[in-house]
Amino acid sequence: MKPKYIVRLHADERNSLQSIVRKGKAAAYKRLNAQMLLKADIASGGSGWKDKDIAETFEVSIKTVERLRKRLCLRGVETCLEREKGAGRKRKLDGSQEARLMALTCSEPPEGRARWTLRLLADEMVELEYVDALSHETVRQLLKKMK
Repeated sequence: MKPKYIVRLHADERNSLQSIVRKGKAAAYKRLNAQMLLKADIASGGSGWKDKDIAETFEVSIKTVERLRKRLCLRGVETCLEREKGAGRKRKLDGSQEARLMALTCSEPPEGRARWTLRLLADEMVELEYVDALSHETVRQLLKKMK
């Protein structure tokens, strides 16, 4: 299958990628991405390697090579050499909600209880309408982080 995104590097882009590979001072992921882009390049007179061959040579998945090609065509060489940011999830609670959770944790537990449990804290945060929904696991992770 023909790749949707074709890698055509300009001479200056090719030179900068080759210098990254030759020097060996860059982070491993940058060097690996630079090597894969150089192999996929068709502007240097060759036909460029196929995604399958690149994936086998560098021991990555074919999908990784496809994503790298796409990033190059849509965003440019510099973004291909950096890791993607913001891939993680958004935080469940903001700073003020975390502060309220900590204050609740330090307060007296409900009547008939010796101490707060994670589930009690999560339920109380929802009951007091600080958040719409909150799991006990989120409470656990935040309390662990706060210690």
